[in-house]
Amino acid sequence: MSLTVLVDYESGNLHSAAKAFAHMAQDVGAGEILVSARPEDIARADRIVLPGDGAFPACRVALDSRSGLFEAIEDAVIARARPFLGICIGMQMMASRGLEYRETAGFGWIPGQVERITPVDPTLKVPHMGWNDLVIDRAHPVLNGVETGCHAYFVHSYHFRVADPAHLVAHCDYGGPITAIVGRDNMVGTQFHPEKSQATGLRLIANFLTWKP
Repeated sequence: MSLTVLVDYESGNLHSAAKAFAHMAQDVGAGEILVSARPEDIARADRIVLPGDGAFPACRVALDSRSGLFEAIEDAVIARARPFLGICIGMQMMASRGLEYRETAGFGWIPGQVERITPVDPTLKVPHMGWNDLVIDRAHPVLNGVETGCHAYFVHSYHFRVADPAHLVAHCDYGGPITAIVGRDNMVGTQFHPEKSQATGLRLIANFLTWKP
């Protein structure tokens, strides 16, 4: 039976995410959903989901403080090409570095940096919070059935500016372009929360659970 592990490193409430993934896994016959912080569970996973709420530096410290956890994730994703989904800060940590509060090293999986949102319109508030329309920049299997104009739910003050436009899968507009989805090879990341994005998010989750890079 296929196993998808949601990484629990105490950097976000996993209840709603776990519920959404379990619901869609049942719908598409994608096997078991497990919430775990154990490197051995990561090692046997067929797919890995890394969520994250709060600030980039705090999430990176929390992840690195758990012995062997990041190493197990990197081995699974980079060495063994397991499908990977990063959500919110979990997506941002795929970058080369983050600039929230202080410069913090990211995973370096997708070149670029995470920087503060600076809308051209000064009346637009930061954090960027609420529903926004996705603009699809390139086709990707996790977006089957998702089109430009579909809504997703965002809550963030920083976004991922990719170094290579080929790694930008989708964006939204908030006084300028805001990165919504990044991806390359067997890895993809969403700035928005798919588990809070109703039909759009559930479709993306289902697609990820059946994706075979």
